[in-house]
Amino acid sequence: MIRAESLNGTGHVADCEAGRRAARRRLLEWIYQGRVRTRTTTGGHHRIADTEVDRLLAPSTAAVRTAARERTGAIVSISGRNQLRGYVDEVRVEGLLAQVRLRIGDQTLTAVITRDAVEELKLRRGDEALAIVKSTEVMVAREAEPPRRPPNRRAAR
Repeated sequence: MIRAESLNGTGHVADCEAGRRAARRRLLEWIYQGRVRTRTTTGGHHRIADTEVDRLLAPSTAAVRTAARERTGAIVSISGRNQLRGYVDEVRVEGLLAQVRLRIGDQTLTAVITRDAVEELKLRRGDEALAIVKSTEVMVAREAEPPRRPPNRRAAR
């Protein structure tokens, strides 16, 4: 069992605000990796101070870089402005091409890539994926309507 200590006493991780944000599985993983400072009770339970949970949840540039390196695989380095992390919402394969729809926050991004790329990346619905923006701008336009000619008026004689 995991407990979190607060200034007011001791409560379950699920009862403290910081604990709600930390998934139980991730927290256990951190405890076993030694990334979380805990006190072990005589019964073998781990106790975690609220300040320790807050420290873990605070964004750290070193931790972000380390996590990014562990996850990115073949990508060496790319500007954070050019990548969007999301989840695969849909994959439609037809012929040599595939349409991949990513859910990024409350928005959707659709990309058309090759069938080979989908197979190589093993993209499936629900998978975490990274959209890398390559171009600097996207333009959406409609064709202009042809100009209307005024009626042909002959000068009265």
